Amino acid sequence: MRVWAVSNQKGGVGKTTTAVTLAALLSARGERTLLLDLDPHGSLSSYFGFDPDTAEESVYSLFSEGVSAVSRLAQSLPFSGMDLLPASTAMATLDRQLGTQDGKGLVISRALDRVSMHYDCAIIDCPPMLGVLMVNALAACERLIVPVQTEFLALKGLERMLHTLTMITRARHQQLPYIVVPTLFDRRTRASTESLRHLRERYADNVWSGVIPVDTQFRDASQAGVPLPLFKPGGRGTLAYSGLLDVLLAASEQRVKDDAVAMQ
Repeated sequence: MRVWAVSNQKGGVGKTTTAVTLAALLSARGERTLLLDLDPHGSLSSYFGFDPDTAEESVYSLFSEGVSAVSRLAQSLPFSGMDLLPASTAMATLDRQLGTQDGKGLVISRALDRVSMHYDCAIIDCPPMLGVLMVNALAACERLIVPVQTEFLALKGLERMLHTLTMITRARHQQLPYIVVPTLFDRRTRASTESLRHLRERYADNVWSGVIPVDTQFRDASQAGVPLPLFKPGGRGTLAYSGLLDVLLAASEQRVKDDAVAMQ
């Protein structure tokens, strides 16, 4: 099972949109996909009609009850091939509750191991702050997807995210591949075009060659509670994310081949 985490230490950059859209595109290609909402604000859960303020069954239960609860917690969505492990606001208390307890950085990884036979891909929507939930996501994933709004203030969030990634890499003793995804791109504005140029100059090989455009259809799909690929299959946003997915899948396939060669 592939495990991808979508993260940036700045809000409003398109994390939830990225997770939802990629999951819908994967399911359309026949891939069984599990979405995990690790953000206590619960934007991903709210997208599909779950209320983080009243949720009794959520990611929080994995930390309070144990990872064996994961199969019970995964909620079927009304879209073929997509399930959701929802968030609750109680997750915001985990850092204070858990303190420095050993092994609590691997809860999500162990939970995913238990359901790996049931899914082809898991996509984790991360919180925007460093804590036990983000540590869990980065420990569990094989690739990090970093949406970055094409405006200069958003670039600071990327810098913080990459600093966090460096710390996690030291703990993992293994490099975590990442891809920067330029989002909310508006070619009509100087701020967008200059920010995109800065991204590609500074981060070079780690920046996706495409862009996710500003598209009001993302908002319309969100209000309807339907992923954009199902709401507007031929829309600009859908086509852009399809191109990103092609790149991510090709990278995953190459990694499998590289690992097979290394084991010989």
